[in-house]
Amino acid sequence: MENYLENIVAVSGLPGLYLMEGSRSNGLILKNMDTGMKQFVSVRKHQFTPLRSIAIYTYGDSTPIEELFTRITELKPDHDVTEILKSDNRTLASYFRLVLPDYDEDRVYPGDMKKVLKWFDFLDKRDYFDQVNTAAADKSEEE
Repeated sequence: MENYLENIVAVSGLPGLYLMEGSRSNGLILKNMDTGMKQFVSVRKHQFTPLRSIAIYTYGDSTPIEELFTRITELKPDHDVTEILKSDNRTLASYFRLVLPDYDEDRVYPGDMKKVLKWFDFLDKRDYFDQVNTAAADKSEEE
């Protein structure tokens, strides 16, 4: 399950997340995760953030987003991420404390928390984590 976020990017000015299908010197070729449609997106108009490069500050160092997604998945049976996204900042911070007990309150803002949860919710609603787990199980059976 390593690097399962390898080709997923967030794009400024565009909703949701995209799969990076290729790159050019002046932009990226992205695939819409819902429609499968590919499009070229210019670096002149947009900024790209690969999810694998994102980490959340803790009091010690920082925690990669993959670890947060794993923990959110574990908490999913008892906590509805969609409902938490609709809640106030205090509830959001309380939930985030469950996910990452030592997150740095001075450097991690409610907007950061919401963004992580929105990305998780986006991928979860598209069964992305189930597909990754199935692929990882199939790969381990082959070995």
